[in-house]
Amino acid sequence: MIRIATDPHHRHRADALGGLAAPARARYFGVASRDDLLLHRSGPQHDGYDDYGVEVTGYPAGWSVAAARAAITTGAPVLLPLLDGSDPTTRIDASYALATAADPGHTVRSAFATRFAKEQDSMVRAALVLATAETTRAHPHQPATAWIRELWQDRAQAPEVRLAAAIGWLCLTDEPAPDTLRATVEALASAERARAMNVLPWMAAAGGSEPGLLRCVRRMLYPEEPEPSGDPWA
Repeated sequence: MIRIATDPHHRHRADALGGLAAPARARYFGVASRDDLLLHRSGPQHDGYDDYGVEVTGYPAGWSVAAARAAITTGAPVLLPLLDGSDPTTRIDASYALATAADPGHTVRSAFATRFAKEQDSMVRAALVLATAETTRAHPHQPATAWIRELWQDRAQAPEVRLAAAIGWLCLTDEPAPDTLRATVEALASAERARAMNVLPWMAAAGGSEPGLLRCVRRMLYPEEPEPSGDPWA
């Protein structure tokens, strides 16, 4: 899939890139809590089943997730140039895939920062923020966490970027959500914007029966609220 996704002449390139990260994540549909969103669980266990459950073959699913992440890590050098692709969807999907790569040397996170500095599309910028938060959760880096906090406080940033930063920061810290963050989210997280942000794979996966952003807001800031009734998409 990596070969197809990086072949500019292959007619299924976009589909391959869009699906590339799915095997590298497991049990993430509908996941929207601070504890679990953006989380890379520990490697496959050798003594029984892991947090990912069991594949149809009977093996712990973590084995295949770890293998997919290893493949993306190995393929990162050829995937990184896609962050500069001409199509915003390509840049978003490349961010989503690369966020699953092992990055102990911060090469991937540095590439996200470099792209963010010159990115003009607000939705791609939001994707880069979430990707940075995801790789930072796997490889903690205090300056990155501080940068993400600055972003949701920065009124000069696009609403999508500030919302992505708020979600990302909540996943990177155990601190109580500040009143300023709650006010920012409540002011910006309209139903229309939440629907628009479902183009981000993180939000699309988190949502399920409602826009992903709204589900994240509810689960992270108001966990005592019941599941919504009716059609939250209406």
